[in-house]
Amino acid sequence: MEDLTSPLHEVRGAPCAADMSDDALLRQFAKGDAAAARALTGRLAPRCLSVAMRMLGNRTEAEDVTQDAMMRLWQMAPNWVSGQAKVSTWLYRVTLNLCVDIQRKKRPDRLDEVPEPEDGDLSAADRMQDAARKDALQAALSQLPDRQRQAVILRHIEELPNPEIAGIMGVSTEAVESLTARGKRALAAILAGRQDELGYEDG
Repeated sequence: MEDLTSPLHEVRGAPCAADMSDDALLRQFAKGDAAAARALTGRLAPRCLSVAMRMLGNRTEAEDVTQDAMMRLWQMAPNWVSGQAKVSTWLYRVTLNLCVDIQRKKRPDRLDEVPEPEDGDLSAADRMQDAARKDALQAALSQLPDRQRQAVILRHIEELPNPEIAGIMGVSTEAVESLTARGKRALAAILAGRQDELGYEDG
């Protein structure tokens, strides 16, 4: 028998926001649906924050970028044309552009990376080493040219497919592959010789 009390239950003709596409949610928001805005924010804002954190290495700036990017999404919503692009692709592009604007104005004197949630099963020593690895990666990323850093973050941290990255960055898929390969080689060179320090047995 169908459980009408289940949170997954849907009224016929009224799909749950979690099951709606980004495109559909944005169109619903443009019609004044506040629930659609909350659902889309919960889905997309963490992605913006993740990219901005890796691009900027500063939590406060990354949060400001995320807020600005989401605000631009809401402002653009009434003019959104379905089928021209993915909402997430548009938002990633805006996020990267905002990060580049900040980097052009100033370069942070120090990295202010906030560690990701800790694994409760890790010992204190393991947590310290894990934090050191994240700090080392962030420091290495900050040394890459902007376009290489963007490509590496989108491909290997956000795990987006190359065609979508190409759309975000406004380049060809081949260019994404080249930027990613060069970025990975540069990261390897920057981190060379630190395997023992960071607790890696292999190179």
